[in-house]
Amino acid sequence: METETLPTSLLPITFPAFVAVYLLAYLVVFRNWSPKLRPEASSCLISLAHGTPAALMAYLSISEPYQPGFASPNTIYQNLVLDFSISYFLVDLLHYVVFFPSDVLFIGHHLATLFVFVTCRYLVSHGAFAILVLLVLAEITSFCQNTWTLANARKDDLPAAAKLYAMLSPPFYAFYTVVRGVAGPLFVYKMGMFYWRGEADHVMPRWLWISWMAVVTTAISVSILWISNLWLELFRERSARIDQKKKR
Repeated sequence: METETLPTSLLPITFPAFVAVYLLAYLVVFRNWSPKLRPEASSCLISLAHGTPAALMAYLSISEPYQPGFASPNTIYQNLVLDFSISYFLVDLLHYVVFFPSDVLFIGHHLATLFVFVTCRYLVSHGAFAILVLLVLAEITSFCQNTWTLANARKDDLPAAAKLYAMLSPPFYAFYTVVRGVAGPLFVYKMGMFYWRGEADHVMPRWLWISWMAVVTTAISVSILWISNLWLELFRERSARIDQKKKR
């Protein structure tokens, strides 16, 4: 890719683009959904617009023919991928502030994620390789998760949504568990050991990578807790159905 043909920043393009997608979802795509569900569904749509493209772009940006590392300088393309994700998280953060201001967990998650992306992109301009591997791991499940979330939202009043939700749950849970519960922790451990040895101290202050590790470790832990609760709920539902059949 010719670097001179790349823009220096995508924020002026992608931020209004995600705003437009959100408004399209809220005002057109989900206009017939109940007021309670429309904001969440609109958030899912911009997440779909971000997730798989971000995972693909991030993967391509760290697969270029050079030797990447946890302390490597960011390439121009990697910075643009970070801009793309920064735009999405800013728009989704506004969504939570407007519609769910008491949802401290998600607001805190988005603020922490933005802190990592913005400091990597604009403060130190190093370390994008590690951050973008984590982005791939985070967003590779996006399509399944958002489809599952939308089906879950309508499963009580749409038989087709209930069927889709039931069909998607086990494979989605398994996929999410492997990515967030196995691959994610292994990579975070490798990343943490690199920084702990001081091999990035010449390009970034120690307080910054410690902050990154705190954010990433917390996010992984919350993800594992979330998927564990979903597995438990699924097993309870399956057990209850089996008990009901035995009583008949």
